[in-house]
Amino acid sequence: MGKVIYSMNVSLDGYVETPDHSLAWTVVDEEIHSWWNEQVRQADAFLWGRRLFELMAAYWPHASEDPAATPVMREFAEIVNPKPKVVFSSSLSEVGWNGRLMRGDVGEALSQLRREFDGDLDIGGPNLAKQFIRRGLVDEYRLVIHPVIIGAGTPFFPALDGPMRLRQTETHRFRSGALAVGYSAEK
Repeated sequence: MGKVIYSMNVSLDGYVETPDHSLAWTVVDEEIHSWWNEQVRQADAFLWGRRLFELMAAYWPHASEDPAATPVMREFAEIVNPKPKVVFSSSLSEVGWNGRLMRGDVGEALSQLRREFDGDLDIGGPNLAKQFIRRGLVDEYRLVIHPVIIGAGTPFFPALDGPMRLRQTETHRFRSGALAVGYSAEK
């Protein structure tokens, strides 16, 4: 059985976006983008919240048509486009781009998805992830920590009732000063 992995770009002070939902603070250069390509290549399916799905779907299905897209961006599109996307949303009525809607309890949804997918399930979006985190359903956390402090915004981790013990599994330094770190949940 694969792992449930929560992964995102994160500011040094722990935020994934600014209060106005901007991601302009991130600098995803070719090296970081190549690292992300390898991460998404390993996933059997993506579990995304509505906002992340809409953000990704606005560009990546058509990235190969963008003359400004770099080779590593085109490679990302080639990897992510055919993979299944499970979108958790109570407000959307339909999704495209090889996606399907999922509603209801995340624990029940995960049980269903584990029967369908043998490999890793990659969670994207902090609002969705907090439901999985609070239920103890995340096996691994992967953060690319950027050397920038944004001061406020949407945190990578939700507020918890108590400490959550993790074991470091990975560290990778990028030339830009960003740092990829991986942690396994102690269960």
